[in-house]
Amino acid sequence: MRAVHVREFGGPEVLVPVEVDDPVAGPGELVVGVAFADVIYLDTLLRGGWGGEYFPKNPPYIPGGGGAGRVLSVGDGVDPGWVGRRVVARSATGYAERVVSAVDEVVEIPEGLGFPEAAAVLHDGATALNLARMAQIEKDEWVLVAAAAGGAGSLLVQLARDAGARVVAAARGERKLALARELGAEVTVDYSVEGWTDRVREATGGAGADLVIDGAGGTLGEAAFEATARGGRFITYGTADGGLVEIDPQVADEREVRASNALMAGPPDQATVRELLSQALTLAAEGRIRPVIGATFPLDRARDAHESLAQRNTVGKSLLLI
Repeated sequence: MRAVHVREFGGPEVLVPVEVDDPVAGPGELVVGVAFADVIYLDTLLRGGWGGEYFPKNPPYIPGGGGAGRVLSVGDGVDPGWVGRRVVARSATGYAERVVSAVDEVVEIPEGLGFPEAAAVLHDGATALNLARMAQIEKDEWVLVAAAAGGAGSLLVQLARDAGARVVAAARGERKLALARELGAEVTVDYSVEGWTDRVREATGGAGADLVIDGAGGTLGEAAFEATARGGRFITYGTADGGLVEIDPQVADEREVRASNALMAGPPDQATVRELLSQALTLAAEGRIRPVIGATFPLDRARDAHESLAQRNTVGKSLLLI
């Protein structure tokens, strides 16, 4: 089958198309023929060698974490009735024509939802719902979403809006800010412009945001923390701007801010992930959330997908068409 290898740690050029053996389902597993593979920013960091202590990878490897398609075969102990069903599947690989997934990590796609939209919520939908659950968004509070035009950020804007919050969306460039307004943000700020956190405070009456959900990380995440109101909540999950945010606990205590790092807390257990993914698929099928698919690339152009993410050119979600 066709696949993509990370031949060694490095830039997008290390992503190379290859031919590999078809995977075989073991006990409790299924083989899924992938129509669309999910691409997330974390893939680009792992390709460069970052995060080995959290996500150990040894080149050459097939990147990605699953996709959407049809079940082709099942292993021992799995109901053969799965064969032919449209599903999303989490897997140790993704940039390939076929992936193997444990049956517990496969969820059937609801009627009326296409493969692209299903693939778009595979990781970001579950992430956004988990963050919204952690944050306990309240009606009429000010919520700042940083990296608001990304796959998860664009969904968080919609979830906060639907919870009755007043949303400030922070992103880079007018094209991304326009999308955030379309999705329901009341205020938008360009965080590539100096003094953007002052604009957040002005919009929120001078106090700052009651809740900040940071998908940027790095220096932008540190700035987003400064835009959190005294007594507010700050949740970060971002790695896009130079790595994780490290908030000084003493500073957070002085400002009475509850600060947490969703990545450091580790992923939810498998049953919770499945629940979140099922909920995300249902919300998307009902039109209550809209995954924004900004770019789709053929499998053999995975390099271009990574370059677009690194250059901040992609608005919304990136997918590989397989």
